[in-house]
Amino acid sequence: MEIKDINDFSKSWSDEKPAKVYMQFVELLSELKARDLPDHLISFINLSVDKINASTTEGIQLIKLIKQEQNLILKQLEKKMKIVPINYYRNLWLVLGMTVYGLPLGVSIGISIGNIALLGIGLPIGMVIGMAVGLSLDKKALQEGRQLSFEVKD
Repeated sequence: MEIKDINDFSKSWSDEKPAKVYMQFVELLSELKARDLPDHLISFINLSVDKINASTTEGIQLIKLIKQEQNLILKQLEKKMKIVPINYYRNLWLVLGMTVYGLPLGVSIGISIGNIALLGIGLPIGMVIGMAVGLSLDKKALQEGRQLSFEVKD
């Protein structure tokens, strides 16, 4: 089974942002074509491509649809095969570090000093801890061959 190609929408856009979103999705598809994926994932990807190709929307609505389908594909890849894009764990753990480590650390510092206004001091510390954990998980995924040579850009 083979992954289908997306229709070329780039000619109808004069703006740069839709073209970037489209090219990012094309890059993801080409990266996935180089991988050996099971048939159920290929059929899931093909359904997403068919949904985009069959869409009659234009402009912002089409951009939203492409981003939505891209995120669904990436979630399925992570869930079923643990394949992730570049900096996936770094971005995930940046937020988790702030909430899991940063807030409790800030509260404990604020309470121990007696000034709860120092609550925000823990957030950047937690962010750094989270980024370090995420980077180590990204390196591990790269060493195991589970990382795509594709980065999600906003």
